[in-house]
Amino acid sequence: MHGYIKTGNSQPAWLFPFVVIVVLILSVLPLARLAMVGITAFADGGVMTVLGEASLWSATYYTVVTAILGTVISLVIGCLFAFLLTLTDIRAKGLLSFFFVLPMMIPAQVTALAWVQMSGPSSPLLKALHIAPPLGSPQPLYSVGGIALLYGVQHAPLVYLALRAGLTTLPRDGVEAARLSGASSLRVFRDIILPLSLPGIIAGAAISFVSCTGNFGIPAILGIPASIFTLPTLIFTKFSAFTSRTFGDVTVLSAIIAVISVIGLMIQDRALRGRDYRVIGLSGASAAFELGVWRFAFTPLVWVILFFMLAAPFFALLAGALVPAYGVPLTFKTMSLHAFEEILFRQAVTRTAFINSLSLAGATALCLLVVTVLAAYALTRRKDVVSRIVSSLIEIPGIVMAVSFILVFAAPIPILHVSLYGTIWIILIAYFSSFFAVSLKPVVSAFHQLDPALEEAARLSGAGFFRRLADIIVPLIAPAAGASVILVFLIACNELTISALLWSAGTQTLGVAIYNLDDSGSSDLASALSVLVVLMVVVLMLLLELLAKRLPKGVVPWRG
Repeated sequence: MHGYIKTGNSQPAWLFPFVVIVVLILSVLPLARLAMVGITAFADGGVMTVLGEASLWSATYYTVVTAILGTVISLVIGCLFAFLLTLTDIRAKGLLSFFFVLPMMIPAQVTALAWVQMSGPSSPLLKALHIAPPLGSPQPLYSVGGIALLYGVQHAPLVYLALRAGLTTLPRDGVEAARLSGASSLRVFRDIILPLSLPGIIAGAAISFVSCTGNFGIPAILGIPASIFTLPTLIFTKFSAFTSRTFGDVTVLSAIIAVISVIGLMIQDRALRGRDYRVIGLSGASAAFELGVWRFAFTPLVWVILFFMLAAPFFALLAGALVPAYGVPLTFKTMSLHAFEEILFRQAVTRTAFINSLSLAGATALCLLVVTVLAAYALTRRKDVVSRIVSSLIEIPGIVMAVSFILVFAAPIPILHVSLYGTIWIILIAYFSSFFAVSLKPVVSAFHQLDPALEEAARLSGAGFFRRLADIIVPLIAPAAGASVILVFLIACNELTISALLWSAGTQTLGVAIYNLDDSGSSDLASALSVLVVLMVVVLMLLLELLAKRLPKGVVPWRG
């Protein structure tokens, strides 16, 4: 048919080129600009100057060390929950999974602020409980160990999700055969479950390591006060003290972050190379272990871990919001809602931050959805190398994209002579780029589950592409599209890494507002705003939970 290409299920000839152009604008162009600045800096000798700075190697060291330690902690916690919630008969699996994934949805700077309020000699909560360390004691979280610990807490859900995906495909008949042969549960776990779980464990470790490497919120709250800089926080300080060398310097730092991330992924690939993990036979969750008396040990253990990961930090955050200043113990006399009143009704900056974050998140989620539906259609209908390359270009680390967009829009746009730098529009475009992959995944999952015969029948009956889209495709993928909007909105509302580099007066987001309030010493206001953000996250996650039964498998991350 004229205007269509033959791909098993015909699609308009313009569709895939449209997707390619979008990816070029959102990913390739900014990265090309980053590469050009890097090449220029190298030619001018600026790279050697940066490489000779002690601060660079110190930041690289702290980035790698905290990422490795954080990955180890996330592996221990994530693997424990994945094995228990997937393979055993522990009770309340759905509730435990919901609570365990929650830290991943909470902004990193909020997690860091909550833990600071929960520990140290000035903690309002510990003071109220009369268990605070003596005054003058150091804050234990302002250290490499503190950063690594919170990396582990923040990214353990990533390990959990990666490992659980593999555990659900374990060979049910192989496990049953081993049991019938007299093998103990420990022997089955050691000889069958653990070897087959290695791909998920290694994948989870790689995802956690890359996420730790690019994390800004946690080292910004915990590291900067102790003069411990990682590469993302060093980039932030470089922009704060802007000079003629800044662009070249941050380009080199961004390249090092990318190199470290790539090395982590190469180690993952090397660990899995030459191993065949294909499973033959039946698979499913019925390959479960009965805990028996061990339930009385593991059930309290997982709830205690969740208490210290979620409940205790949240109560500490709430306590910090209810006292007039950090370090004042929480009592009935000191308790006040002043910080919440200030945040909601008096602080123009926080009102602006709420408006900006909600507007940016809403616009990003809705605008991306339109592009996402078309991109998912095109990419799932094509199986060639070009489509795989386009798909891989969609996933770019946020810190790298933020730097790239600064370089692209630092000067006015040619011909139009319009400058986006310092406006809210540059943040919006950077959000489009960074959250494209988040928006795309649920919709792609839904497209994979569609029966192409329905659309093909409509096409043969003469229905055009947009008619098929409106009458058949959109109604069938609507639940996944709704989940996509909520997920993007949820993550974009609480984003800090991108907006910390791109914001200016009047364009503050919630993440920036929380960081600035804490940095200026208004910890009560920062805590109050953080409590409101956590409550918003929980409400949005509950909305996703209500949609869960109508969504494709895997769209809602905490559900089996």
